[in-house]
Amino acid sequence: MHRFTELIESFEPGCSQERRDKETMLFYIAEFEEVLTRKNPLLHFTVSAWTMNPRRDQVLMVYHNIYQAWSWVGGHTDGDKDFVSVAKRELTEETGLKEFRLVSPTPLSLEIIGVQGHEKRGEYVSPHLHLNVTYFFEAPQHQPLRSKPDENTGVAWRDVLRVQKDQTEKHMQKIYQKLLRRVGSIS
Repeated sequence: MHRFTELIESFEPGCSQERRDKETMLFYIAEFEEVLTRKNPLLHFTVSAWTMNPRRDQVLMVYHNIYQAWSWVGGHTDGDKDFVSVAKRELTEETGLKEFRLVSPTPLSLEIIGVQGHEKRGEYVSPHLHLNVTYFFEAPQHQPLRSKPDENTGVAWRDVLRVQKDQTEKHMQKIYQKLLRRVGSIS
């Protein structure tokens, strides 16, 4: 059994969406090949880093080039079975952060996200599913931030009250609302 499979199996869902998505992820892992890479054009794993300041009143967001919206940090696993390492790598690559801490090695949430067809680097990417695992990080706000021009045009600490208002994608509003609720229950 794969390490990432055990991670999904051991995840304790906090809501009906996560219960259903966990079952579906486990089914996809059993039935499909290459779920850790984009060689599977239908569905593959991604990892997100939900990053807040220690007071937990600000969320670190990037202005995503494809979606033209403020978004959490994250990316494709590209074959890496160590999802925490992927989250850390994406956090550093997309924001420039060097100082942060993983709040828990247990994922904060699971979600399956439908991705619409789009252009990326001059190539068309067909609609597909991201089997997403989210981790919770904290970071001090004093650090310099920088964008990653091929993926985002801005990086900023966003007030928790703005996070949902900034969202143009309804399904992401629900995910961010869930994450903010969940973080509020973690001491």
